[in-house]
Amino acid sequence: MKPAAPPTRPPVFALPGRLASKAESHLIADDQAHFAVLAATLRERLAEDTHRLAELRRRPRGAGEYALERDADIRRLTARLRLLERFGVDLTLGRMVTAPPGEGVSGETVYIGRMGLTDGAGRRLLVDWRSPAAEPFFGATHAHPAGLASRRRYRWTRGVITDYWDEVFTPEGLSDAGRRAALDDQSAFIASLGAHRTSRMRDVLGTIQADQDAIIRAGSRGALVVDGGPGTGKTVVALHRTAQLLYADERLRQGSGGILFVGPHEPYLAYVADVLPSLGEDGVLTSTVLGLVPEGGTVPAEADEAVAALKARRDLVDAVEPAVGLYEEPPAEGLLVTTPWAEVWLSAVDWAEAFASRDASTPHHEAREEVWSALLEILLERHGMDDVPGTETLTGALEANAERREAFDRSWPLVRAEEIVGDLFTVPAYLRRCAPDLSPDEVRALQRDAPQAWTAADLPILDAARRRIGDPGAARRRRRRERARADEAAVMDRVIDDLVAADDSDLLEMTSLRTADIRDRLADQGTEDPEVRDPLAGPFGHIVVDEAQELTDAEWRMLLARCPSGSFTIVGDRALARRGFTETWAERLDRAGHRHVEIATLTVNYRTPREVMTEAAQVIRRVLPDANVPTSIRDSGVPVRYGSVSELDGVVCTWLEENPTGEGAAVVIGAPGYMPPAAARDRVRSLTPALAKGLEFDLVVLVDPRQFGAGITGTVDRYVAMTRATQRLVVLTQD
Repeated sequence: MKPAAPPTRPPVFALPGRLASKAESHLIADDQAHFAVLAATLRERLAEDTHRLAELRRRPRGAGEYALERDADIRRLTARLRLLERFGVDLTLGRMVTAPPGEGVSGETVYIGRMGLTDGAGRRLLVDWRSPAAEPFFGATHAHPAGLASRRRYRWTRGVITDYWDEVFTPEGLSDAGRRAALDDQSAFIASLGAHRTSRMRDVLGTIQADQDAIIRAGSRGALVVDGGPGTGKTVVALHRTAQLLYADERLRQGSGGILFVGPHEPYLAYVADVLPSLGEDGVLTSTVLGLVPEGGTVPAEADEAVAALKARRDLVDAVEPAVGLYEEPPAEGLLVTTPWAEVWLSAVDWAEAFASRDASTPHHEAREEVWSALLEILLERHGMDDVPGTETLTGALEANAERREAFDRSWPLVRAEEIVGDLFTVPAYLRRCAPDLSPDEVRALQRDAPQAWTAADLPILDAARRRIGDPGAARRRRRRERARADEAAVMDRVIDDLVAADDSDLLEMTSLRTADIRDRLADQGTEDPEVRDPLAGPFGHIVVDEAQELTDAEWRMLLARCPSGSFTIVGDRALARRGFTETWAERLDRAGHRHVEIATLTVNYRTPREVMTEAAQVIRRVLPDANVPTSIRDSGVPVRYGSVSELDGVVCTWLEENPTGEGAAVVIGAPGYMPPAAARDRVRSLTPALAKGLEFDLVVLVDPRQFGAGITGTVDRYVAMTRATQRLVVLTQD
């Protein structure tokens, strides 16, 4: 009886009949062989990582450095396993062949993937797309081949290759491939541009262009501005740059707080939510600016535009410092402090010395503990020690002194951020003192009846107050942790001494326990850190901000406070600023507080068809003649259609009939009450221009654009709405 034949593995290449010429063996045989080895290695790696992760999770968590290392290993392995489980051989983006170094020498074939991978023999199967070795795959152009002879990109559909494209950069590349059937230099990218959109951002890693890749790989020092008009791939750059920095920047990988990604609104964050995990990075925190504050999801917008503009300035954020400072003023009179042994005079100078001892960067409540300790030290210095039965006894007596505690509590009280900010809006004299640059009319405009009736414009001020005041229990918890660690270390020392004393072995192995590293590690095992932090409070090593042209000075303060290094990626388009943007980026960011700013500009529109962009350019240039309007690189063949608002239902239904398979996404902008057909609500959305910003749709229906107004805000809203379209734009006006 013949042994059973091994199961047949499905082919990696599943090219449709119209691409039969690309399925020739001499074109794909090398890839098929490589993918077979890759598939086997992936199965082995998946099993190994699953076993290692299970082992790590079985270990006791412990505490201190050990716990941090264990948790970091678990996060790293979990992220890699998710990537391995989500992708198979379709981890591969493409391959490149280096130009041969000399006559008769073949170039090296290198496969680029979402992650790096080697087989059991150490042979490199995939190069991580973020590594320097992969840079030519994205950066090579015909003008600058970056040492490549050829490049191949794959189109994957449900785990199989349904198309691929070859580009050659040298005569050797052409002769090496013998692959004229696959040559079509730009079609890999152009074909992807016309693909249907969905509710999630498409995977475009394999078709990142050279101008985008250069920005993605730029360093992280200071602030890098990515300036570009609609459709230039700013969001693509922002997301992939985030993954690149986590891979390449040692500072961001070694516990500096990681990266915060800030988007313009919640629909945007949902739209891009899948991108970073598909790149193997699922530990990046994302938020809107207002989402950085707990109240951000519930507060209304500021009803009065003039008041909102006042709060957008730095005046009220700056007012927080003097407002809290009024609760940190030393007593003007001295105090007689009585102990069981003697009386000690605490003069006004002593009070002032203690109050001045605090670190200026320490929040109010934590500094309160510093000042209290400084007062105690001053009293101990003033008191003669000869007749006192121990410093600890005197310390206890001084700490228990009621008069001193009451005087201190009056001069440095516990306060709440909500009360500080609420008082600024209800006590004119308080606001005038803390914000002297405000005019009398501005002070009056900012007053309100309900001190804590928060609006969105209040949140940067409230955030600044919370950071300035801090956590009232933080210092006490820190002291408790320090005492617990000291007690644990003392116990561990006694245990080690007992073990060493009982060790009668020839090598006296137990003496090794007295080394500092082992003692600290053993002590850490039993000491848990109970502190719970708001993860969005920072500090972060780097912050990425998309649609940054909309941020106010006050909102920039929120972000800068969370990134002391000033390391930012700032993505935006001055022409999309709804409140106007008359400065340069450098001027704007210098005013906001950035000190080192570089500008990178994107000028090619990869998303919006030329038919749509031509119409949109006319709209924005009526009010912003110097707008950075990008150049579209493709035509859709579908002109912009104009019609009547009464046609809205018909337009949507016709599009649904033409796209019945569930593919594609459409949006209606400017009709707040519009409800799409029930069966299509996952494909057709109704949004405002502000909430459509950063998104893209196959069909955009713009309803009555005149309702947005003729000023800068209305014009920007029309421009934003029009440029969301990737295939069709329909503009409907009132009859």
